[in-house]
Amino acid sequence: MKFGRVLTAMVTPFTDNGEVDYAELKRLAVHLLDNGNDSLLVCGTTAETPTLTHDEKLNIVKAVKEAVGDRAPILVGTGTNNTLTTIEATKEMEAAGADGVLVVAPYYNKPSQEGLYQHFKAVAEATSLPVVLYNIPGRCGINMSPELIARLSKVPNIVAVKEAGGSIEQVSQIKQLVDDDFIIYSGDDSLTLPMMAVGGYGIISVAGHVIGKEIHAMVDAYAEGRVAEAAEWHKKLYPMFKNLFITSNPVPVKYALSQVGFGNGKVRLPLVEANETEKEIVRGTMQKLGLV
Repeated sequence: MKFGRVLTAMVTPFTDNGEVDYAELKRLAVHLLDNGNDSLLVCGTTAETPTLTHDEKLNIVKAVKEAVGDRAPILVGTGTNNTLTTIEATKEMEAAGADGVLVVAPYYNKPSQEGLYQHFKAVAEATSLPVVLYNIPGRCGINMSPELIARLSKVPNIVAVKEAGGSIEQVSQIKQLVDDDFIIYSGDDSLTLPMMAVGGYGIISVAGHVIGKEIHAMVDAYAEGRVAEAAEWHKKLYPMFKNLFITSNPVPVKYALSQVGFGNGKVRLPLVEANETEKEIVRGTMQKLGLV
């Protein structure tokens, strides 16, 4: 798979006055590739895309491409709940240098499974880029069924799904229905290893911001048959996986990054920065892993 087994969905650093900090964004992109990530996802939910302007999203893609060059592919989130808007965004990101797009299920308007099929098919047919589906019913209010994902996998440039439904059963069902070359990424750090046990390939991560090398060690151990070693990594990393979600993502991971010299923890409303209790939990977890 061109995007590898471990990708991190990058945060968007902000300055103290709330502007996108492009210099810090570039520095972070290079750091992530130096520390265990095969590829990067920009303009995903972790990037706070609901609060980014159209121009900011384009400039973020261009800045990250400038920073990393040809070192690694860049996947870009372009999904919305408007098919025509998603197609337009996908075309713009392709022109800006994206190597692939992540397209989330349309949220709020709750289309039928047939509506979802026609939406994703229309987006895929409008681009030459590889398309990664994104199923996250907790945020979108609708689940993409295994049968739908299997049907979409027959569209030539739909190559993978980021599965964040929290169900190993669903991953098992998808794996039964798709061809072997269709990739299933975990969308939840804590389910990466369980998903790999039933046919998952890797992770589109949040925790990869601070423990990318460790996550890659876990994934590689499992992929190479060292199952007990992978399980030990999972056990060691699990508290970090969970505690980076003690409040709204990306609030905890932005605080964690600030503790290792990246950014200032700032988020845009309607999100607010981590409170003292949340900071204490995250920092304590980082200390146990020797990160601070």
